[in-house]
Amino acid sequence: MRQYFLSVWNIIDPIYYRFTRLTYLHHTETAKNIFRVRLTRYKGREIILTDGTYIKKNDLLVKIHLHNVRLLSELIQIQSEIKKAKIIYQDVKRSLPGVEKYIRNHKYENDIKGIIGITTLYKGSQRLGFEVFSISHPVYKWLKWVTCLPITILSTSDPSLKKIFTHSHPSYLFMSKDKLSELYKI
Repeated sequence: MRQYFLSVWNIIDPIYYRFTRLTYLHHTETAKNIFRVRLTRYKGREIILTDGTYIKKNDLLVKIHLHNVRLLSELIQIQSEIKKAKIIYQDVKRSLPGVEKYIRNHKYENDIKGIIGITTLYKGSQRLGFEVFSISHPVYKWLKWVTCLPITILSTSDPSLKKIFTHSHPSYLFMSKDKLSELYKI
């Protein structure tokens, strides 16, 4: 059943990609980048990151999206949750230099404050340099939880209802542009 759902997702993903203004990161150093990105105007509550970066409504950020269908295709045969987490961690770590290079070479580089992602996969993200913030708006949080549900169901080796409904809630991941450059500049 998972393989069938993944096959359907592979067909739908290019359509999704086209309508979301996402950009693939193609660099020779990061040929297998797990992220797709786009510029976005931040619409959440004001955030102050530990390095002093102040992010407020309408600030320009690069939104990072995991290429979920590709990631799930890699993980579908792996049963160990720990091994899956290690693979995701390594994919993200290997891909962040490509995000840094994308920002550094972008025509709005001086206006971009950092990167943002929304995910339920935030455990261990602090070791990569991210800061985790809860989503305060209950409706938006619920909508993001619903959109993450297929990923949760497909990625877990135990898709029981209890596990799905007690799975981590979606949160914001932030990293300032300066911290990204400090940690991941190629």
